[in-house]
Amino acid sequence: MIFYFSGCGNSRHVAETLAEKLNDTLVFIPEAARGGLYDYTLAEGERLGFVFPVYSWAPPRLVLDFVKRLKISKPDYVYFACTCGDECGQTEAIFRKALKEKGWELTSCFSLIMPETYIAMGGFKLDTEENAKKKIVAADATLARNLPRLVNKERFSEITVGSFAWLKSHVINSGFNRYATDDSKYRSTEACVHCGQCVEVCPLKNIVLENGRPKWQGHCTICMACYHHCPVNAIQYGKATEGKGQYYFGR
Repeated sequence: MIFYFSGCGNSRHVAETLAEKLNDTLVFIPEAARGGLYDYTLAEGERLGFVFPVYSWAPPRLVLDFVKRLKISKPDYVYFACTCGDECGQTEAIFRKALKEKGWELTSCFSLIMPETYIAMGGFKLDTEENAKKKIVAADATLARNLPRLVNKERFSEITVGSFAWLKSHVINSGFNRYATDDSKYRSTEACVHCGQCVEVCPLKNIVLENGRPKWQGHCTICMACYHHCPVNAIQYGKATEGKGQYYFGR
């Protein structure tokens, strides 16, 4: 069984690939959480996997909250695969601690560097189209290399940690979760065509249309799916996203 979260499709691609190759069931974390679905049963010897993007050098809060509430008999093999734009900080240590608090042990984990999606601050920008394609090719190679290791239930850790990991994953991440997930900075420009695509793609169902325009409801994770999927690039996050372009997996 694989539990996953994805906003712009990078982690969804990884989760779907793993599920297909491992013949595992996929569960979308936001959908399960909305339905209060936290009780699951694993078959004997079944692997338990998690796939998610790294947000500010740590697992997204909604993923950690879901893990905390998850009710499964102690699994014998637990792994995660995370996607990031460049590095993961102490994502492994944070996720390992979350599992340990449940009495579980993290067996294996690996990271995949994939195209950037977070551009809601100055200085953050998307990869060029060429670099994005190179990242996806490399990520698929990493997936192919690690699939047999998961099949054989090997114990391994292959995470791109990066520099100043503790500072980034604890101090900066704390500030990110407190201040940078404010969806009040989102706005739609006059280019909006009232199509409702932003409502459809929001994984948290945090957007409604009001007089044909998107309105954010205050429980955002800043996955930026609404921004990247808008067909006319009418959604902006303050001034930080202006002129930066769009990306989602498969675009």
